[in-house]
Amino acid sequence: MARPREFDEKEVLDAAVQCFWARGFEATSVRDLADRMGITGASLYNAFGDKRALYRRALDHYVKASFGDRVGRFEGKLAPRAAIEAFFREIIERSLDDPARKGCMLVNSVLEVAPHDPDFLQAVSDVLRQVEAFFRRCVVAGQADGTISSAQASDDLARLLLGVLLGIRVLARTRPERPLLEGMLRPALALLDGGNGEATSLTTSEPDPAAPR
Repeated sequence: MARPREFDEKEVLDAAVQCFWARGFEATSVRDLADRMGITGASLYNAFGDKRALYRRALDHYVKASFGDRVGRFEGKLAPRAAIEAFFREIIERSLDDPARKGCMLVNSVLEVAPHDPDFLQAVSDVLRQVEAFFRRCVVAGQADGTISSAQASDDLARLLLGVLLGIRVLARTRPERPLLEGMLRPALALLDGGNGEATSLTTSEPDPAAPR
């Protein structure tokens, strides 16, 4: 009879996320992970496989707790245009409130791991398609109810928003400056409103303090 696991899987995955997120895949050792997760190396291998397999589990866990959580809180709960702005506003606030400048674990994976690993390339590409699809759904709904301009194609606007998101996440690691990050978002919001990219005010909203970053 198999012995039951003697740890809470969510808690140890949370710990693995924090370890990989802070150090990156290559710089994180199995000992680092075991120490942070509070389990033995043998338990880590038995439960999750090798470091690469654990990284994949940790990344999936991170995406669900960050992107999945935001979509669940904003899409359908706010008007489409407001959902897009709230999504970005929370990310900007989290980026400015991160003294470690960890950025986004998914985007970090795009830069560090995906180019050298076809399986991870496919995995992160799938997640980025999900993010693009979220933006597209919001844009289509906003164009239908009149809160988002129809001057641009929904596909183009969704791809633009994806690019802005990635740019904000990367720049926040080296220049976490509010004028810079909000200045990247402002023209994109202006296009949603039918403008030509000129300055528009950003709605101030505080992120949910209990929400994952």
